[in-house]
Amino acid sequence: MIKKKALSDLIQELRANPNIINWHEIEPQEAKTKPIPASVDSRIKAALNKRGIAELYSHQFTAYETLQKGENIVAVTPTASGKTLCYNLPVLQSIAADDTSRALYLFPTKALAQDQRSELSEIINEMGIDIKSYTYDGDTSPAIRQIVRQAGHIVITNPDMLHSAILPHHTKWVSLFENLKYIVIDELHTYRGVFGSHVANVVRRLKRICKFYGSSPLFICTSATIANPKQLAEQLTGNPMRLIDDNGAPRGRKHFVFYNPPIVNKALNIRKSSTVEVNSLAKEFLRNKIQTIIFARSRVRVEIILSHIQELVKNDIGSKSIRGYRGGYLPKQRREIERGLREGEILGVVSTNALELGVDIGQLQVCIMTGYPGSVASTWQQAGRAGRRHGEALILMVASSTPIDQYIVQNPEYFFDRSPECARINPENLIILVDHLRCAAYELPFQKEEEFGPLDVTDIMEYLVEEKVLHQNGDTFYWADQSFPASNISLRSASQENVVIIDQSNIANIKVIGEMDRFSAMTLLHDEAIYLHEGVQYQVEKLDWDHKKAYVREVDVEYYTDANLAIQLKVLEIDRTSQRDTVSVNYGDVTVNAIPTIFKKIKLTTFENIGSGPINLPEEELHTSAAWLELKVIDPEIGIKTLEQLLLGIANVLKHIVPVLVMCDRNDIHVVSQIKAAHTQLPTIFIYDHYPGGIGLAEDVYKRIDEVKNAAKNLIQKCACKEGCPSCIGTEISGINGKQRSIQLLSQF
Repeated sequence: MIKKKALSDLIQELRANPNIINWHEIEPQEAKTKPIPASVDSRIKAALNKRGIAELYSHQFTAYETLQKGENIVAVTPTASGKTLCYNLPVLQSIAADDTSRALYLFPTKALAQDQRSELSEIINEMGIDIKSYTYDGDTSPAIRQIVRQAGHIVITNPDMLHSAILPHHTKWVSLFENLKYIVIDELHTYRGVFGSHVANVVRRLKRICKFYGSSPLFICTSATIANPKQLAEQLTGNPMRLIDDNGAPRGRKHFVFYNPPIVNKALNIRKSSTVEVNSLAKEFLRNKIQTIIFARSRVRVEIILSHIQELVKNDIGSKSIRGYRGGYLPKQRREIERGLREGEILGVVSTNALELGVDIGQLQVCIMTGYPGSVASTWQQAGRAGRRHGEALILMVASSTPIDQYIVQNPEYFFDRSPECARINPENLIILVDHLRCAAYELPFQKEEEFGPLDVTDIMEYLVEEKVLHQNGDTFYWADQSFPASNISLRSASQENVVIIDQSNIANIKVIGEMDRFSAMTLLHDEAIYLHEGVQYQVEKLDWDHKKAYVREVDVEYYTDANLAIQLKVLEIDRTSQRDTVSVNYGDVTVNAIPTIFKKIKLTTFENIGSGPINLPEEELHTSAAWLELKVIDPEIGIKTLEQLLLGIANVLKHIVPVLVMCDRNDIHVVSQIKAAHTQLPTIFIYDHYPGGIGLAEDVYKRIDEVKNAAKNLIQKCACKEGCPSCIGTEISGINGKQRSIQLLSQF
């Protein structure tokens, strides 16, 4: 029988692997604890003792004491450091002391809400106090809904449900709003961009209703590590916040390793598939019975990796010891997997980022990431899944050939030396704001001069009167429309006119699976597009543009689609400008006129173009904000055609770099190069928010343009190719060294 190797032995073997390009060690840390405060109810103390909690970590203690003083808090500590107790302890104490007290818990997803309810129920049972906690979401039956409204001490829900089902019907929730002591917002870092901008307005509506019923609840926010948690929490809630980041949880030694697969095609600088490498690495740990979590970017990738690993280890440990975990699994199945991981029966799990959020699966020994998760914050969240309290842990990030993966692994100092990204929201985006003012006016009449958050919105109220949505009587504005405004507003999109996505894979069960703003739909939902929804691939069979419906069917293909847009940009107003020797950097408002022309099919593994087709859709117009770089001095040796190709290559690099630096999705921001911009006739690169009105991303690019430029140069310089490839500027440029010329051109910017 083969002797099993310990993790420490495998770590030593791994150090000799030629594909390791960076090895970073994080020192262990002892727990910092304080006694449970004397004011905590004895029944709660007894329940905590039963769970092996005799003392609190320093951050849990500080959170409790700060809330007792009546301050709002935002607690920021790593994954699995006991953030849940930061809110459960004060909430349970408040209800134990006064049975009329109520609390509202907001989680970004239904699955997370269900998980947290299970943990809360266990503590409540051990306390022996009759505290009723309920989840209130789309799956809650009508009979239970009535009980929740009348008797729920703790109501656990998500922002979408709060927006569309609770606030518009607040008269049915009188006991909650009259006695609301705490509002918990968990996973704060997920509330960014359009979603966060919407939720900030939902919170304004919530506070307005609380004030009407005479309550003034405290906010308890918890977040993964981001650069601006206090600022984000204050923007989201409109309240001053106390930051608690003195993590007292213990941790063992952690090895954080960057692994770059070997090059298999030198000319195109294409590397061996990250999936193949992940399978081979995971097999070693699992064969030696070392508990391992593997993260993949999509559902499809999860299933591919899972089936390969199960096959590889079935003779050593049995395929049942390895499980998948992703959206689409039934709650019962997910609970079983979580329990199996906590108790050590399941040795390996392959997951999407569903396990990145605070689901309790205990602590594993090894974490393997298939590619860069997309942000520094997400990477640390996933890495936090590995590391028992006193044992050694290994985190492996296996890069793919994409520009951003290559940039991260070639620049480890970027990842380890800088703080995670800032999460940005813009609650004052006019389109989003007006939508929520409609909802707020439906919920309660508005008084003249009444503020909504920090804003005097009388002008908007008067505009809505002109539109016959509101009726003014004296100093009061009343709802005057027949519609129910919340039902037409998606918290995940900035514009009202969305395209609805209808899945017709199963004729017996045709269902709506999502929606998308019209501007994005042109490039992501055209006929024959491959659309990804929660990691599942769908092909668009028909886009009915007139009726705003996209009909899709589930497929499993080895390519994705990328559409070409013919774009005209018109500068409406320049808000800020910075003049340099050879370039001017600007920020302001623009109009984007776009018409899609063709789409390309691009192979997932090699990024080869394997087919194309036309797109027949009308032109769309978008008013948004942009940052742009104008080249004032042009090298006469570079011909117009070559300059155009160089600008395209730099735009390709920026398309990958900018989302990392400003913490957004790749579809949130677009980069376009023009050889002759309409307003100046100069070569220009535009970086614009892909949302009506903008959400603050382009403004951040303007402020950090030198950091963006240096990161782009760095990516091109460190790419292993000679003259340009799909991992940097996109392609070789005939007749010149495109790579070198691109770096020179970026130096001018």
